[in-house]
Amino acid sequence: MERTYDLVVVGTGPAGLGAAVYGASEGLSTLALESVALGGQAGTSSRIENYPGFPAGLSGFELASRVLVQADKFGARTAVPRQAVGLRRENGHYHIALSEGGEVAARSVIVATGARYRRLEVPRLGRFEGVSVHYAATEAEAQRCEGEEVAVVGGGNSAGQAALFLAGRTRRVYLLVRGSDLGKSMSKYLVDRITAAENVELLASTEVREFMGEDRLEGAVVEDNRSGIRRNLGVRALFAFIGADANTSWLEGAVELDERGFVLTGRELDGSALDEDAWRERSREPFLQETSLPGVFAAGDARSGSIKRCTSAVGEGAMAVALVHQYLADASVQRA
Repeated sequence: MERTYDLVVVGTGPAGLGAAVYGASEGLSTLALESVALGGQAGTSSRIENYPGFPAGLSGFELASRVLVQADKFGARTAVPRQAVGLRRENGHYHIALSEGGEVAARSVIVATGARYRRLEVPRLGRFEGVSVHYAATEAEAQRCEGEEVAVVGGGNSAGQAALFLAGRTRRVYLLVRGSDLGKSMSKYLVDRITAAENVELLASTEVREFMGEDRLEGAVVEDNRSGIRRNLGVRALFAFIGADANTSWLEGAVELDERGFVLTGRELDGSALDEDAWRERSREPFLQETSLPGVFAAGDARSGSIKRCTSAVGEGAMAVALVHQYLADASVQRA
């Protein structure tokens, strides 16, 4: 008879690996599936310098490798490459279809397939990601470039909010927008505040062409896409806000997703979105990270409303396992 795992984790970025470690260490038979490479998007970072416990920083590959050793020590199994292409519920268990054929059975599932942040098409980008090129602007990044010149790329509200936040901590912020009219994609109140900010310079119709520096960013060459005129900016950090795509196409029709394809969980779910058959015997609302299907949870970047940070993703993976335990404790869930 085909084995049914207590927990199948789909995706092995920080959230997925964190869930695999906690699941296996707490006695759950755990399988982690990964379609590409262990570590997910974080695994490609040349250096992560704000992960707790590593003041000198470490690469995404090093972090993923260490967590994988922990997961293996506790008995978690990993399967790479194994791409999930579908999810269905049958007799209270879940069946995850695989691209190469066959399926995996589970009593509970944690979706940790993450998101693909849209990357700038600039040579040597990977050399600076995680060091000087960032996809979020939080206090941690602001402290690292305090008093410096920085660039923010993007024309949406997230880019505008980041530019204003960084303007309070840095010497100068260049806001690079590919289009000619910032008002087409950004709320008027943000446009007004950016225009009024003395140390924010808007560069419309402008794109990044080159990065300067070796270990850290020492500047960027930008180009006016109307005139072709290039300019050197002495920026020491660049923040890209050009969108992200959720890796959740395999869940379409199975669980509720938001308008951008991220997984809805907990209170974000409308009661009408809950699968009636699956929830009929349960006198409760979905747990915090539970999807529209009971026993299917989401953690990390794939979850709608999550904080897109490496450390928080690990925490979400661990929290999801705690919720899995609560779910499995339900008398209606049969365990072998």
